[in-house]
Amino acid sequence: MSDGPMKVRMTRRVAFSSGHRYWLTSKSDEENRDLFGRWASKFNHGHNYVLDVTVEGEVDPRTGMVVNIKRIDDVLQEKIVQAFDQKSLNDEVDYFAKWAPSVENILTYVQELLSAPGTLPGECALVALKLEEMPTFYGELELGGKMSLTRVYEFAASHRLHSPALSDEENLELFGKCNNPAGHGHNYVLEVTVAGVPDPVTGMLTDLGAVDEVVRREVVDRYDHKNLNEDLPEFEGKTTTSEVVAAQIFSTLKGKVPGQLARIRLHETARNSFEVSA
Repeated sequence: MSDGPMKVRMTRRVAFSSGHRYWLTSKSDEENRDLFGRWASKFNHGHNYVLDVTVEGEVDPRTGMVVNIKRIDDVLQEKIVQAFDQKSLNDEVDYFAKWAPSVENILTYVQELLSAPGTLPGECALVALKLEEMPTFYGELELGGKMSLTRVYEFAASHRLHSPALSDEENLELFGKCNNPAGHGHNYVLEVTVAGVPDPVTGMLTDLGAVDEVVRREVVDRYDHKNLNEDLPEFEGKTTTSEVVAAQIFSTLKGKVPGQLARIRLHETARNSFEVSA
């Protein structure tokens, strides 16, 4: 019995450079500083934004494609790049005369632009967006309303892969050179993703400064330049694989970071990463 036509997703990337500021003309100076904290300013700053647009559809048996990428490019150039690139969002994009130009609100507006009837080719549907404001900060929006923000951190740590449940011979056979008694190290990259509903005034779904404070206090500052096996009591008697480390980080941060902790992703090397989700 057939399950119906198979759906395939395709993601296309575009980039644009824009200036913006966190300052609402309808609010007083004091109100703006209360709302936006250290990000409050009457003056613009800029970003090189990277936008990933994901569409879904059935593969056309004649062309072997979900949609002609050239048609997607034409839409993104007209609706997004021409509207945003080299612009001051607060002053030159009407939408942001009312709404703060946060990553969350930019994602919401991009969704509105691309979801308008007749905008995207009829053979595909918009399903997800990702907007990177900086290499260490990006937002994601899944159609249906799920919004999340991700902050990226780094720490350097050493460890030895050795299981107390195995003999020395079994550990050496299983872990090879990673069982080196003197240990080895990594430059870990940690992504912390928080989900929620943006505040209608600030456009922000969480306090990023507070997220940074918790992650640095609970993980980055404690793990950086440490031996995971020897210096951190939470790994006593455990095998410090990245699977175990990732699960421990998620458990440590859950309930402490503001907002809903949706995911952590731990990159041990450029070739492997490990993810724990709520």
